[in-house]
Amino acid sequence: MVAGETSGDLLAGLLMGGMKVCWPNMQAAGIGGPRMAAQGFEAWWPHDKLAVRGYVEVLRHYRGISRIRAQLAERLLQQRPDAFIGVDAPDFNLGLEARLKAAGIKAIHFVCPSIWAWRGNRVKKIAASTDHVLCLFPFEPELLRSHGIAATYVGHPLADAIPLQAPRAAARAALGLPEQAPVVAVLPGSRRSEIAMIAPVFLQTVALLARQRPDLRFVLPVVPGLRELVEPLLRQHAPDAPLTLLDGRSHEALAACDVTLIASGTATLEAALFKRPMVIAYRMNGLTWQLMKRMAYQPWVGLPNILCRDFVVPERIQEAAQPATLAADVLAWLDAPARMAAVTGRFDELHHLLRRDTGRTATDAIAQILDQS
Repeated sequence: MVAGETSGDLLAGLLMGGMKVCWPNMQAAGIGGPRMAAQGFEAWWPHDKLAVRGYVEVLRHYRGISRIRAQLAERLLQQRPDAFIGVDAPDFNLGLEARLKAAGIKAIHFVCPSIWAWRGNRVKKIAASTDHVLCLFPFEPELLRSHGIAATYVGHPLADAIPLQAPRAAARAALGLPEQAPVVAVLPGSRRSEIAMIAPVFLQTVALLARQRPDLRFVLPVVPGLRELVEPLLRQHAPDAPLTLLDGRSHEALAACDVTLIASGTATLEAALFKRPMVIAYRMNGLTWQLMKRMAYQPWVGLPNILCRDFVVPERIQEAAQPATLAADVLAWLDAPARMAAVTGRFDELHHLLRRDTGRTATDAIAQILDQS
């Protein structure tokens, strides 16, 4: 298995939980993180070696990443596992899967690359590289099958892992937050590049909100290993704000909050599953943004908006992500209880749609693929 970043590690860990029920003696190894390790995964390389987003950023790390992929391919071709599962990270995994598939090793890709959003030409590479795709969203299998790609809708494992009713009071008690105070969860991303680009503007927004609404409380979950990046930024941009840094614990932060200021990515889906109104923002290298913007097929960037096919929550990308704008967006949620209730209802419908016991459903699909050998 290969999971290339924090979100992939989370998905793979949840998938492995279902697989181990079916195959208690399953052995899994490759590239992964702590959630996979908790399921008995043997990480030959840590997942953060691949946690790079954007064309310009990838170029800086291209040689190291290519070296890892070549070494991993040689090792897998020697050991010949029953199956290889690439978890997201298509730019890394599809090339690896193509090589393994050509050698007769079953190549399964978990998470359909977002060809419906951008880079639709990748569908040919998916067809050449994979034996089967496990899809998180219900509209994806039909799209893939129209291109001759075998696929199964397995739901989203986060929809199984996150309760239908978020434990708000318990989460606040666990985090030491007052029961009645309005709470904003601040999630600036899980990659170093995201912290560098997004955390400063998020913390400037926090400082502005704290001045405008002294009763607000803030929590900021920090991915393990990135605290040393966040703490100096906090001292620089929001030294006096009532903000608590958390070591991980993003789910508790989302359960405890009233609204979240959040970087675009998998975390936005987690926030939706916790039924939390949000303000989505993102900043990246300017050249990367220009390239991605030209290849986009849809007006939405955030997963909740893409899945709802509507701007149910605001998106502020690149220069639109300014502290004054983000602060106004956050307050617009807090000052509109009816609007918050309406989006909660949309997210509840989404949660039920994505809840499919992904671990069991995906394991059943994998078992059928192996039986075809």
